[in-house]
Parts: sequence; structure tokens; C-alpha cells
Amino acid sequence: MTEIVAIAAVARNGVIGADGDIPWRVPEDWARFKRLTMGRPLVMGRKTFDSIGRPLPGRTTYVVTRDRRWRGDGVRTFPTVGEAVDAARAEVDGSSGSEPAVVWVAGGGEVYRAAWDRLDRLEITEVDAAPDGDATFPPIAPEQWTETAREPHDGYAFVSYRRRTSRRHDDR
Repeated sequence: MTEIVAIAAVARNGVIGADGDIPWRVPEDWARFKRLTMGRPLVMGRKTFDSIGRPLPGRTTYVVTRDRRWRGDGVRTFPTVGEAVDAARAEVDGSSGSEPAVVWVAGGGEVYRAAWDRLDRLEITEVDAAPDGDATFPPIAPEQWTETAREPHDGYAFVSYRRRTSRRHDDR
């Protein structure tokens, strides 16, 4: 079964972005992001893609945008998160790799919210800061998510969560 996993760096106050950028620099977070997502499909919104500025090497990028005319070189575009996740899932379900099948949801806030009921796991970098921002991550409710791993560092922690409850929507 393909897992749908959100990956994000989240401040104490839930902020994930400000004016199209990330309001902190944690190089270890970028290294972890690369390590976890390499070779796997990434689903992200157009604003997130624009902030990165290019498709990330070694990953198929599925960009969600309401602008049907928008095109990005080297990416696939979809009008909804559900369609993007389904296309990415079809890619990994059709591969014959030995590793577990994973589709990564990489932001931003609207995309995380739209994918929320389909997510199996969360891979979060908890950033020990509370900056101002205009993009936020959904609250991680303990009745819905259980922490399965925590790796503390100076100023941040890598935290893994698994969904406690069954998904509300059949995502086939």
C-alpha cells in the first residue's frame, strides 16, 4: 500500500512560511528533506514550487495550481491535490522498487490542508522559533496523530507521527 506522507518544517506557532520564503535556516532540515524524498514523487502547490524555483533533482514534481494555463518546466500540473496525489500514487504503485511506496506532500499550507485526510504519516522538523508568517501547518491533534520518533537538536527536532485513526476518505 502506498503511504501518503507530509513533510514540513513547522515553527512553535504553526508558521511554515512568510512572503513566499521560509523564515529560518536549518541546513540539516534540507538534508533530511532530500534524504527522505529522493527518488519519490513530491506533491506541492504552485507557490511552494515558485519559492523553490525549479524541479528538485531525482524526484517527480506534481504541482497543484488553479491556473490551468500555468506550466513549469519538468513538472506535472494538476488542478486539485486529490488528482495530483492520485497521479503520484499511480507512479509509485506501478514501480517495482524494493522500498515501500511513498508519495510526499511538500506544502504549502493549503496543500497540507487539502491532503490532510489522506495522510498516513507526518515527518516534521519542529523549529524552536515563533516567527511572523502567512502560511501555517494544520494543528497536529494528539487524538488523531501519535508521535513515533523524536530526534532533538539545538533549536529544532525531527519528529515522526503516524495517524491514529483511519483515514476519513477512501483515496483510491
